[in-house]
Amino acid sequence: MAQASPSARKRPISPHLMDGARLHWRWGPAMLSSILHRVSGVGATVGIFLLLWWLGALVSGPAAYATFHGLASAWYGKVVLVGVSWAVIAHTITGIRHFVLDIGAGYELGQNNLWATVSTLLGFVLTAAFWAALLLR
Repeated sequence: MAQASPSARKRPISPHLMDGARLHWRWGPAMLSSILHRVSGVGATVGIFLLLWWLGALVSGPAAYATFHGLASAWYGKVVLVGVSWAVIAHTITGIRHFVLDIGAGYELGQNNLWATVSTLLGFVLTAAFWAALLLR
């Protein structure tokens, strides 16, 4: 088998590969924001199907709507509705952040980490505010 040249040994390796016991990357706010953006996209898709189910139950008559309402008003239905609302709100906020990145702004490490943190926290805060307003009205 051929030996690697000295210059080939100095080339960078993929960030997920281990060099001894040390990883070449560290968790950061931008990574968390990116992963949560993908997760919230899946949750928002689930929300579309729930919305279609609700609309279908509305036009199908009282029995179909009673079935939907019974499931949605149970504790597990409320957990799903809170999760879907978080998904839609968080995906929208991180989508705006990604749009700003797409136009070429916000790539400096400090600014990127700041807006990743703000957008992640804002998703949770706005979801809590939405449900507080909904339940306290």
